[in-house]
Amino acid sequence: MLRQFLLTTVGRRAALPSIAQNRFASNLDKTEFTTPGEIVDYDDPPHLPVPEYPVRPDEPLETRKQRLLYQSRKRGMLENDLLLSTFVAKHLKDFNAEQTAEYDQLINGVSNDWDIFYWATETKPTPPTFDNEIMRMLKEHVKNHEKVQRIRQPDL
Repeated sequence: MLRQFLLTTVGRRAALPSIAQNRFASNLDKTEFTTPGEIVDYDDPPHLPVPEYPVRPDEPLETRKQRLLYQSRKRGMLENDLLLSTFVAKHLKDFNAEQTAEYDQLINGVSNDWDIFYWATETKPTPPTFDNEIMRMLKEHVKNHEKVQRIRQPDL
């Protein structure tokens, strides 16, 4: 009889120690998860050189666009995956060779994806090297004046 009681859901929960039962309760202080008011950003140490991204001067434009489409979706950071994949879905098909090269330099010439995110959201000022037409278009895209839901990447 006791064995049958312990095998039921109620019995299993009653048999758990009190610490395990607390994980079922939602008693977390939500203020612990607020965004900090100031961004702490450390400079990279000089003894860690960032490798240069290989220049591909003979790459055909359509091949480059396909590569950039893939790279925009697979950043390793969900925030940039969503921002860049929706940006590329909207604009990349209309980019000429110069604009495509600027976008390639933006997403592959920067060593830290957080920099791209902070520049696009205007949390940090964009350095002159990357302050170009493509960055201005990305900043407008991030403002989302159309109020489009961007909770998943667009279909391929």
